[in-house]
Amino acid sequence: MTTALVTGAGGALGRATVLRLASRGNAVAALDRDADALAETARLAGSKVLPLVVDLRDADALRAAIERTAVELGPVGVLVNNAAVYPSRPFVEVELAEYDEVHAVNQRAYWVAAQAVAPGMVAAGGGAIVNIASITMHGGWSDLAAYVATKGAAAALTKALARELGPHEIRVNCVSPGAFPTAAEEIHDDPEAYRAFVLERQALKRRGRPESWPRWWRS
Repeated sequence: MTTALVTGAGGALGRATVLRLASRGNAVAALDRDADALAETARLAGSKVLPLVVDLRDADALRAAIERTAVELGPVGVLVNNAAVYPSRPFVEVELAEYDEVHAVNQRAYWVAAQAVAPGMVAAGGGAIVNIASITMHGGWSDLAAYVATKGAAAALTKALARELGPHEIRVNCVSPGAFPTAAEEIHDDPEAYRAFVLERQALKRRGRPESWPRWWRS
């Protein structure tokens, strides 16, 4: 088994990923800025999880958390870049400061985390990096331009890192989850209308569940 690190571990999909990794015997560092949500993830996952409260806008704090993980659990062999923020407003109303914050969490933190763990993976002879993108980048959704832009960047970064790190037996993949019913949907004023919008555009006329989410993971 290996040491994994998951960002956004207090949210529904991040928590499901932590639980799946821990259930398969991996030690997991779970990162989130919401201390209460993170504590619940750790409670559900048990003793194999190291909860770390980190604001991903702070690159130094993120690097420090990765260093602490290596000391307490061992070098990171699996990185899941999952955390994201998703303010909803028309493109023309988005202030540059808001765009910068979305970029810092959804894209720059992916870069910082991957750059911090890559040397250890190279030294170990391999590893895995999973960047979580979004279904929104494939069609572009209104009022989420900053979020969509960062998710497209996550997919592009994945391609570049896969090419560069592949010779070191480091697998780099991107997953674009569909519209799972999570707290992220609270940005929509009419939940039922949004649910109908999602189902109308899906081939399968049912919603995914967070607990069934991380089936892509193979430990």
